Amino acid sequence: MNAPTTATPPSSAGIDDPVIEAVGLTRRFGALEAVRGVDLAVRRGEIFGFLGPNGAGKTTTINMLCTLLRPTAGRATVAGFDVEAEPDEVRARIGLVFQDPSLDAQLTARENLFFHAVIYGVPRRERSERIQSALEMVELADRADDPVSTFSGGMRRRLEIARGMLHTPEVLFLDEPTIGLDPQTRRHVWGYLRRLRDEAGVTLFMTTHYMDEAEECDRIAIIDGGRIVALGTPAELKSLVGGDVVELRTEDDATAAIQLRERFGLEARADGGALRVEVSDGAAIIPRLVRELTVPVVAVAAHRPSLDDVFLKLTGHAIRDEAASATDRMRMMHRAWGGRR
Repeated sequence: MNAPTTATPPSSAGIDDPVIEAVGLTRRFGALEAVRGVDLAVRRGEIFGFLGPNGAGKTTTINMLCTLLRPTAGRATVAGFDVEAEPDEVRARIGLVFQDPSLDAQLTARENLFFHAVIYGVPRRERSERIQSALEMVELADRADDPVSTFSGGMRRRLEIARGMLHTPEVLFLDEPTIGLDPQTRRHVWGYLRRLRDEAGVTLFMTTHYMDEAEECDRIAIIDGGRIVALGTPAELKSLVGGDVVELRTEDDATAAIQLRERFGLEARADGGALRVEVSDGAAIIPRLVRELTVPVVAVAAHRPSLDDVFLKLTGHAIRDEAASATDRMRMMHRAWGGRR
């Protein structure tokens, strides 16, 4: 495996009055440094994505920005307020959709939203209208008085988004908003999220490890090992690869990788039982690879760069939808029981 390419994330310069800003944001759990000096700035009305695998530091970062976890070092502001010095002001201006379900399944959809409205101080005279509007936005008005226990996973996710928006926050944080949902339901959820941004001007800050979901974002920060390794629009990030990506499977990948380097000047990266190389013109080079490699080529294909290719280039490995490791589970337990210590 070749050493991963390193990249310096673009400066936040040029973003006037960012709604979210972090400088040197760091979080340690004992000897484990989960977030390592994150710098970022998010524009108002932007859909901003954190793309990375399980354990990369996405949820830990979002928890610090939401005042659920104290930074070990660095600083951050949300809606103009410091997350450590002014946590109540931050909380009043944000909504949060957790990765894990947090609705009361024994209550109805309307009752869940009502209690949220009370907790967040929505004026009494506005509660009914806001609740009805939120239910209509996510197409659950006809199920308003049904217990949440009767809802599908997609319906519950839509209700959680409605709840997060009920008090009209400036920023809505979404931690893996469509995890576990089928593709069709994920598309519906994204339709609601885009409406929130377009119609209400809400800034959306989301974490994901789904490549197609990251494509929906205006800008993406790729995070790995607690560090941001690249930041930009999807097109800007894919331009880091450039040209085409050729993926080939051979009967002897080790020998093929050597020949690709010596005969073609191409550095191959191993991924999922295949070799990937970056070329300027995939269609032109494929016949040469099949003809000139001395090891049999089992399969070969070319495609335009994807975010998965970018991640592989920058980190040396691809994102996998894997279960959290024991360390991840310990970290989640620490967050659950340790609070803002």
